[in-house]
Amino acid sequence: MTGLEPGVVAGLVLLAVAAGIGITAVGPGGVLVTAGLFALTPLSPAQVAGTALVTNVATGVLGTAVYTRSGQLREPQARRTALLLCGGAVAGTPVGVLLNGLVTGRVFGVLLGALVAATAVLVLARRPGAREPAAGGPGWRSTAALGTGVAAAGAMFGVGGPMLCVPLLVALGVPVLSALAAAQAQSVVIAGAGTVGYVAAGAVDWPLAALVGVPELAGVLAGWVIARAVPAGALKGALVVSLLVLAPYVALRG
Repeated sequence: MTGLEPGVVAGLVLLAVAAGIGITAVGPGGVLVTAGLFALTPLSPAQVAGTALVTNVATGVLGTAVYTRSGQLREPQARRTALLLCGGAVAGTPVGVLLNGLVTGRVFGVLLGALVAATAVLVLARRPGAREPAAGGPGWRSTAALGTGVAAAGAMFGVGGPMLCVPLLVALGVPVLSALAAAQAQSVVIAGAGTVGYVAAGAVDWPLAALVGVPELAGVLAGWVIARAVPAGALKGALVVSLLVLAPYVALRG
């Protein structure tokens, strides 16, 4: 973290707070930390992913705790979804860590920029009023496969499960709060297993992880309050704008 200008430090902190809010209030959000680390620091792709994943361990645990406290993760359907997603994450996370090591900084930047833009589209396409269908939502095979794919992408880019998982679950008919809750649990597995892989490779900047991790946790608590108390329309719009602004910058930065 040595050599970072005060403006860069301030930018990373602001992005971390926004990321935490997005994680628990909308789902996508954690990608802001990854994009910020890649765009504002000289870290390699592996260091970006590894450092970002370390922060996701804490945010995932906190997100799981608050959604358990508010009751969503006590619901049988939400628990079932969370378990299937976690099972998929066990299989998908090592694949993502392996893929990260195969790409150059240029390719990583372009792919990350595309992922940021795709996330914005997913957020826009998500209907806040979506409800679970009478049949009980997606089947176990679909949920487990979704969990595997999301975990592979998450571990490769250093993002947690909620970023992709929440919009996709909602598109499959899972209620928003249930999807948010289940994705928090999955993010613990993705971040935990991914962190082990990146730590073994020496690809974690611990001071930077602390710099963004603490404000991100504050954002997670704020986002949980927002998700339960107020309409998320304005937050959704702000997140989409942030993602669309970051996407081309990150791609060109590569």
